[in-house]
Amino acid sequence: MSIVIVGGHDRMHCRYKEICKKFGCKCKVFTQCPADFKNQIGNPDIVIVFTGTVAHKMVRVASGQAEKSGAIIKHCNSSSACALNDALTECFCKAV
Repeated sequence: MSIVIVGGHDRMHCRYKEICKKFGCKCKVFTQCPADFKNQIGNPDIVIVFTGTVAHKMVRVASGQAEKSGAIIKHCNSSSACALNDALTECFCKAV
């Protein structure tokens, strides 16, 4: 499975990837908006949006790409490691 994380803190980038790896998933983390964001997202299975630390433009682009690919979209108010762990646990419970 592939996961795209939108938002969060720069210093947590590696921690987010570690958590996704524990769930056996590949992960892309976008804490800031790159120039070609729409094309870099790809076709993920799950999109996690940390709403407290993300630009509105990034949310719109990520949500649009998620709808096109049929991905699960999960919004989290907190951008902590615990919030990511809980979101992934919830997404995997729905998938099973």
